[in-house]
Amino acid sequence: MSDKPSVLFVCVHNAGRSQMAAAWLTHLAGDRVEVRSAGSNPGEHVNPAAVEAMREVGIDISAEVPKMLTVDAVKESDVCITMGCGDTCPVFPGKRYLDWKLDDPAGQGVEAVRPIRDEIKKLVEGLIEEIAPEKTA
Repeated sequence: MSDKPSVLFVCVHNAGRSQMAAAWLTHLAGDRVEVRSAGSNPGEHVNPAAVEAMREVGIDISAEVPKMLTVDAVKESDVCITMGCGDTCPVFPGKRYLDWKLDDPAGQGVEAVRPIRDEIKKLVEGLIEEIAPEKTA
């Protein structure tokens, strides 16, 4: 286990919200946080509208692949965040569990995904302030 906090984003298909959240956290926190994402029934590919919405803000998630949620991924994470999709994580003592209520981007065009992307960014920024604030000299 690393000294830095680790976060697991979980959504059923791991193709939209959880992928955008993982990308935002990686982009905004850099190496201060370990980031994972997964789903209980992963899709075949990341939602193209999510890829486009993130590309608009300079973040490329086109090479990401939806991953299967495993017990080990939960065990290795300090914070497990579900994305309002009804997915659940195995529960272990000492872990923090959050559920972010977000609209589902599945089947939506990029116009509908942009506000979801922006809401995820705000939530991620708040999470970073809590678990990995920038150190000031």
